[in-house]
Amino acid sequence: MAMLEIGDSGPAVRKLQQALLTAGFNPGKIDGEFGAGTEAAVMAFQHSAGLLHDGVAGPRTLRALGLARSHKLPDATDRFTLQVVAQMFPATPLGALRSHLPPVLEAMKSAGMPDRIMLLAALATIRAETAGFVPIDEGPSRFNTSPRGHPFDLYDRRADLGNHDAPDGAAFKGRGFVQLTGRHNYTVYAERLGASLVDHPHEANDPAVAAAVLAAFLKDRELRIKSALLEGDLRSARRAVNGGSHGLEAFTEAYRIGDMLTDDEDL
Repeated sequence: MAMLEIGDSGPAVRKLQQALLTAGFNPGKIDGEFGAGTEAAVMAFQHSAGLLHDGVAGPRTLRALGLARSHKLPDATDRFTLQVVAQMFPATPLGALRSHLPPVLEAMKSAGMPDRIMLLAALATIRAETAGFVPIDEGPSRFNTSPRGHPFDLYDRRADLGNHDAPDGAAFKGRGFVQLTGRHNYTVYAERLGASLVDHPHEANDPAVAAAVLAAFLKDRELRIKSALLEGDLRSARRAVNGGSHGLEAFTEAYRIGDMLTDDEDL
């Protein structure tokens, strides 16, 4: 009973229907046929439980209904080979992919997001933030540096970033695969990962740390990202990570290429 969806039938569907009814979400006739009524009940339960409301009874939904012991999602990391990811990053040297793809895939797996959709989102995020697939520093721009100011002076007193004053802007500028920015974020993910990012913010560019930060950052936004992608809304998926549409074109291109190359029907 790894996953049940519309069109499925049999004893496992009957158990699902009974569990939904017991939980207060009536699927209609308990007949072992996963039809529209069962799909609607699954979606209603998923909404109630704070799960992705896709109408598919996957590991997390089944676990929440008491029908599965594990909530682990199917591991799709083996689909994201060097050859596949190289097509998502057409201008990136293969050496960078060989070095940095493994820690990213491992970090996503460790964070409980080895599924195809979140791996696509992670790699598309990297493409949008650093097309070279290398953890990098944010560069000065008109958005972070005033015309006659020191680098990143416009970040120095950004309360929304948790910054206090100079030199917080430069110290906690964007770094890594996801461009972690601001004293607040450095503090949160330092505590989460047991890292020394506040005292040594440059460590956010260490490949293993950058991969772990990326995975943790996406984990906090997983439901928003997946809900947007379920609707085909890549702009909102990008906004869930970046807060805007910067890098949307690169994100979209990488996501769509990866989606085509790793789709279930093509395997």
